[in-house]
Amino acid sequence: MKKALSAIKGKGYKVLFSDEAYDSLRSILKTENFSSIFILVDKNTEIHCLPVFLKLFSELKDADVITIKAGEENKHLETCQEVWHQLSDLGADRKSLLINLGGGVVTDLGGFVAAAFKRGIDFVNVPTTLLSVVDASVGGKTGVDLGGLKNQIGIIIHPRMVIIDIDYLNTLPENEYRSGYAEMLKHGIIRDKSYFEKMSDYKTLKNNEIEDYIHHSVSIKNEVVSEDLYESNLRKILNFGHTLGHAIETYCLNNSNKTTLLHGEAIAIGMITEAFMATQLCGLDLAVAEDIKKVFLGIFPKSSFTNEDLEAIMDLLRYDKKNSHGKIKFVLLHALGEPAIDIEVPSENIMDAFKFYQRA
Repeated sequence: MKKALSAIKGKGYKVLFSDEAYDSLRSILKTENFSSIFILVDKNTEIHCLPVFLKLFSELKDADVITIKAGEENKHLETCQEVWHQLSDLGADRKSLLINLGGGVVTDLGGFVAAAFKRGIDFVNVPTTLLSVVDASVGGKTGVDLGGLKNQIGIIIHPRMVIIDIDYLNTLPENEYRSGYAEMLKHGIIRDKSYFEKMSDYKTLKNNEIEDYIHHSVSIKNEVVSEDLYESNLRKILNFGHTLGHAIETYCLNNSNKTTLLHGEAIAIGMITEAFMATQLCGLDLAVAEDIKKVFLGIFPKSSFTNEDLEAIMDLLRYDKKNSHGKIKFVLLHALGEPAIDIEVPSENIMDAFKFYQRA
């Protein structure tokens, strides 16, 4: 039997768990006069998650299903156009509802599609991967990539609600599970030392165990976002590992000679390297950086980068969304649970950090 976990209240919406979540969705489907309802899925969630979801909602038997291709490489404006055209062709109007059933690509893209269509229609997110549950579920960030660069186009807007049902995690391959786990470890690194230490001994947890950790991770992110929705100050700490991580993810995605990395795999490298930068620039104890490296390399296989790779990755850093006035800004650490924001890092420190990562 699933636990009755308390709802997490964001600004203007709630993150709801299991039965309470489904009851809340049934309530708005019954009480609000939506002109039409659409369900956005990708080719994976159409097979593995949509039948489970529809079995719970006889009210949605006539909902139109819109399917997009799976994968980060399809998270772009052309896919949005396809979805907008389908919504228009199917008669969607400003009183329509879009339910985004899928991982971070579906919820990020679907939220942006809903925000822009006819200047905004309601949407509900049902994240189905561990990464989307603990990351994309909170904070209102929507958007797509531009020319292979991560999340360059988007808007912050909240869904009507977020539904978390851990049963969908049973459909995940192991690498997707690990990808989400990396974000959970990040929450501990930046906000809760004991949580990081508890999560450091990686294993695939049973649903009843992972659910408590998910609730804690979502609560950590929600506390940060509630204080600073538009990332003017505190919310920046959530980007730990992401400055280099996004550049690495983009580079590997756009180069056929490199193995494509999942988001969590890339930011794991980002967290290792940025922890080392913190030893040089923010006084982080080297033993802490070594421990962070040990934890992530115990979960993810090591990637290798040539000097040519590193030069290209360094060049991609100039597109990072946190940059301002032409300067690249990092989130580093003074200690576990004590992040430092807006740190400028010289290129030689970045190269030293990659050497630290690649050393056995």
